Amino acid sequence: MCYIAARFHSSLTKRSKNMTIHSMTGFANATGECGSKRINLDIRAVNHRYLDVQFKMPDDLRHLEGSLREKIAAAAARGKIECRIQVQTATAGAAALSVNHALAAELAALNDKWRGEFGGLGKLTVADILHFPGVLAAQSEDEETFVLAVQSLLDDALAEFSAARAREGEKLKAHILERLAAMDGIVDALAGQFPALVQVHLDKARARLAEAVANIDEDRLKQEFALFMQKADVDEEFSRLKTHIGEVRRIVTEAKGSIGKRLDFLMQELNREANTLGSKAIAAECTQASVELKVLIEQMREQVQNIE
Repeated sequence: MCYIAARFHSSLTKRSKNMTIHSMTGFANATGECGSKRINLDIRAVNHRYLDVQFKMPDDLRHLEGSLREKIAAAAARGKIECRIQVQTATAGAAALSVNHALAAELAALNDKWRGEFGGLGKLTVADILHFPGVLAAQSEDEETFVLAVQSLLDDALAEFSAARAREGEKLKAHILERLAAMDGIVDALAGQFPALVQVHLDKARARLAEAVANIDEDRLKQEFALFMQKADVDEEFSRLKTHIGEVRRIVTEAKGSIGKRLDFLMQELNREANTLGSKAIAAECTQASVELKVLIEQMREQVQNIE
C-alpha cells in the first residue's frame, strides 16, 4: 500500500496551453512513501536552446526512464531539465513491519533449552531475537505498485513545476509589456519632434549649400544634398519599429505555444532598426532616442532568453 504525501517547493511551469508565457527555469519537489520505501523526487530546470532531459536515479529504476521522459516532454518544450529520484528505506516507525512469530518462538525455546543443557549461556533479549535474520522484515511492495507511485509523484511535481513556471512567465510578460510601452513613447515623441528637427537640419544644410554655391563647388553641392536626403528619410525606420513593437506585444499577449525563439528573433530586428535610426541621427535628440531604445531592447532580450 503506497501513501503519496507530496510536498512542493518552487522558485519559478503543464501549461494552460495557449494563454500563458512560461519561464524555462524552475524547481519542484514531491515526496511520498510506498511500503517500506520513501521516495523523494526533484525537478530542476535552467535555460537551454532545446529540450534536454536528464535523470539521476537508482539503477533499478532506469527501466522507467522512457515513460518519465515522455511525461516531462509533454509538460515542457525547452530547457535543460534534471529529474532526480532518491529511494530510501523508511524509518521503523513509518514502515509496516512483519514479525515471524514462529521463528521468534523457536529461537526463544532453543535458547531456554540450551541454557539448561549448557551452563553459562546468556539469555536472549528481545533485541537479540529481532536482529536474527528472518525474524523481522519490512513489508514488501510489488513492482507495479511502486512504479505507479513514482509516476504519480512525477505527475504531482510536474503540476506544481508548470504552475510555478507560469507564474514566473507572467512576471516576464509584465516586464516586456512595460518596456514596449516605453519604446512606443520614445518613437512617438521622436516622430512628433522630427519635422522640427528636420527643419533645423535643413537650415544648417542650406547654409552649407550656400557656402558651396558661393565657392562653385558642384561636388560639394551634390554631397550635401545626398547626405541630407539620407538622414531626413527615417519614415521606414519608424514604421518598422512600430510594426515590430506591435508584433512582440501580440505574441506576448496571445502566448500561443513556444514563443521564446520568435521573441529572440524580434529582439534582433528591433535592435537593428534602433541602430539604423542612430546612424541617421540629425540631432542629439535622435541619438538619445536610439540609445534609450537599445537599452530597453537589451533589457527585454535578457528576459526573453528565459522564456520557453
